[in-house]
Amino acid sequence: MAEMDTSSGGGHKKGPGVKKQKKQSTRVDLTPMVDLGFLLITFFVFTTTMSQQTAMNMNEPKNDTANIMKVKNSGAMTILLGKANQVYYYYGQLEPDKLSEQFKSTTFKDIRGLIVAKKDATNMDDLMYIIKSDTASTFKNAIDILDEMTICAVPPGHYAEADMTPTEQELIKQTEIANGIK
Repeated sequence: MAEMDTSSGGGHKKGPGVKKQKKQSTRVDLTPMVDLGFLLITFFVFTTTMSQQTAMNMNEPKNDTANIMKVKNSGAMTILLGKANQVYYYYGQLEPDKLSEQFKSTTFKDIRGLIVAKKDATNMDDLMYIIKSDTASTFKNAIDILDEMTICAVPPGHYAEADMTPTEQELIKQTEIANGIK
């Protein structure tokens, strides 16, 4: 609440017969303002909605050995994730006498074009992307390649994650040494 101070200003006079006016000061009590502030904070906390977590939907394979999906060499593209954001790929199955022609390197910037080109050139029933991560690859790279599959509108079931073979690990290691990637 507000109150007015009507006490006199002292009693000093400047000259004979001059009356000094009383000073009036106001004082505002801020206690109700604190109560109002807490009421507003409480109101906004109870009426806001918290942000919802977003999660990526994953179709995990079933352990059904009777229904193993066969993949044609003509429709398969294997994407290998290395360290330092490097991406390696090959089409079909690796053949020992054609390793230098088949095994290629690219970046995350260019992989989208390769995914789309393979998707456009292959019958959808035969299309399969096999994603393999090296031990030196980051989790971010695995999520980025799954995001690329979603961006390129590759339907679920046409890409899968698998373990890297020793031959693929050795090829990545030799390529990284040759390119000076540490």
